[in-house]
Amino acid sequence: MQRFRNEHTIASSCEIHGRGYWSGEEVTVAVHPAPVSSGIRFIRTDLPGRPSCLANASTRQDASLRTNLVEGEAKFQMVEHLMAALSALEIDNCNVEINGEELPGLDGSSLGFAHALARAGLIIQAAPRRRLVLDQRYRVSSGDGWIEATPSKRQETYFEYHLSFDDDTPIEPQAFSIELTPNGFLREVASARTFVTADQADQIRAAGLASHVTNQDIVVIGSSGPVDNEFRFRNECARHKTLDLIGDLALSGIDVAGRFTSFRGGHKLNGKMASLLADLSAKQSARSLDAAQDIRKVA
Repeated sequence: MQRFRNEHTIASSCEIHGRGYWSGEEVTVAVHPAPVSSGIRFIRTDLPGRPSCLANASTRQDASLRTNLVEGEAKFQMVEHLMAALSALEIDNCNVEINGEELPGLDGSSLGFAHALARAGLIIQAAPRRRLVLDQRYRVSSGDGWIEATPSKRQETYFEYHLSFDDDTPIEPQAFSIELTPNGFLREVASARTFVTADQADQIRAAGLASHVTNQDIVVIGSSGPVDNEFRFRNECARHKTLDLIGDLALSGIDVAGRFTSFRGGHKLNGKMASLLADLSAKQSARSLDAAQDIRKVA
């Protein structure tokens, strides 16, 4: 089944307000429509000159427990939850204005971003969306974690995540899988929240970070389950890891027809796969350009 489509931007601007998890600073994110083929551009409205950064694999920067973008003075922290919502809702071009460095943590999920973007609506633009159809298996790995990308029979985009921590963690092994569609994302993935163990939460707070974040703002998991909270899904942790995977792979800047299976993957591995996909797309575009030039020569 061919699933090619045109590019999209949002029909109207929308705003999301909240506090950054790490900094605790109040921040406003304003998402605006953007021209065809302009991509997702993050803009710092609080800095002189409004420095900006395109959201792609080349501007991604490794960070602990989150994905950041950096280009010169334009720095943005924890972009993966917004990127997941943009990608899943098929929003390809927009300008994301932020009056701070860190995006709001909200409830630790993509739901607030996804609802605001869904209300803004879509406009179909006059250019085909770049699409990569996988025709062989690719794998990235680090330690005992890995991500595989393989062809899909119906050219769907499919994600599968297997979560398995060490024996001394209170988080039980679990898995989740989904064929990515806008409605499926909203129903099954968008509300899955960030999680940490109680020991991790104590370490983060002892370091002077996230001191304002309560056990209701994030899923803190102790020996008996969530502390002062409840899971939204039995496998909410695996669903949130899938959310992160979707958001991080969106930095490839393309739609991909393929099946992604991640075992114990995280942001760093996701970034490796995003870079691999971006490279494959660039090579595909170069081959298409060479073929077009050959046709013109013959003509």
